[in-house]
Amino acid sequence: MLSRRIGKQFCGHFKGSFGRFQSTLVVAEHNNETLTPITQNTITAAKNLGGNISVLVAGTKCGPAAEALSKTDGITKVLVAESDIFKGLTVENLTALIVATQNKNKYTHILAGASTLGKTVIPRVAAKLDVSPISDVIGIKSTDTFIRSIYAGNAIQTIQANDPIKILSIRGTSFEPATLGSGSATIEKVPVEGCDTQLSEFVSQELSKSDRPELTSAKVVVSGGRGMKSSDNFKILFDLADKLNAAVGASRAAVDAGYAPSHFLVGQTGSIIAPDLYIAVGISGAIQHLAGMKDSKTIVAINKDPEAPIFQVADYGLVEDLFKAVPEMTGKL
Repeated sequence: MLSRRIGKQFCGHFKGSFGRFQSTLVVAEHNNETLTPITQNTITAAKNLGGNISVLVAGTKCGPAAEALSKTDGITKVLVAESDIFKGLTVENLTALIVATQNKNKYTHILAGASTLGKTVIPRVAAKLDVSPISDVIGIKSTDTFIRSIYAGNAIQTIQANDPIKILSIRGTSFEPATLGSGSATIEKVPVEGCDTQLSEFVSQELSKSDRPELTSAKVVVSGGRGMKSSDNFKILFDLADKLNAAVGASRAAVDAGYAPSHFLVGQTGSIIAPDLYIAVGISGAIQHLAGMKDSKTIVAINKDPEAPIFQVADYGLVEDLFKAVPEMTGKL
């Protein structure tokens, strides 16, 4: 275990002799209508810190998302910033909003999920507030001591920070999702003046459409690796996924080879997931891939190489040619 200790440790819910009550701001991710699942995991992490929890919702017509959050157990307040300047949630404008909210309310902690958005906005906010961000947190020991994964999960680091504001990105797979529907938080609108930085502009987005579940929230995921040999061969994974109502993923090797699109990527630089069932097909098990799926409840590996590293983390392993094994599995479902 690697550890780094910085400064003095502060105890309980107060800092130093002046006494500063713990309060946390959680940055919500959503599509205006529904919450992104990692937001609920991040709220659970915030609960572990104690004190009041406020959730910041920025968007264009984000009333439904704010309403859902207001019913989340443990939240004190939902702050809503509704404006066209937050269309597409450009990180420059979102950063300006978070910093303005922090300057007004003086939170002790700011949290966001370790998603693409969170990994982009958290370092910006930390730089603006002149503190060090702590990324990819997988555990909270106290209000100033955090556990994070480094070197693709091969080492665990414990960090004690004495910055006046702790700014964290939270690995969603390490915390249970907060329950929606049992809380009664107040909803408060926040001003957005000065948050339009004009540094970037949202133009448009093209979303892939699929009848399969989202990769980051699916209960079952079927992933293919270099062993699939071509993009056409991914069809056998699609057939299996359709029978299991599963999402389809891919390793970095498969994506780089052009066998699968980039949004299929599971791993350190892609989606980090923890489904109930993960089926790895033709994947050797590089550490970068394992970092993205090793928290899965049950891991099944299919590979013709009995020495493939994936078998070291698999609950069930099948040493077989995937082009024979996968169609047989599909046929029996």
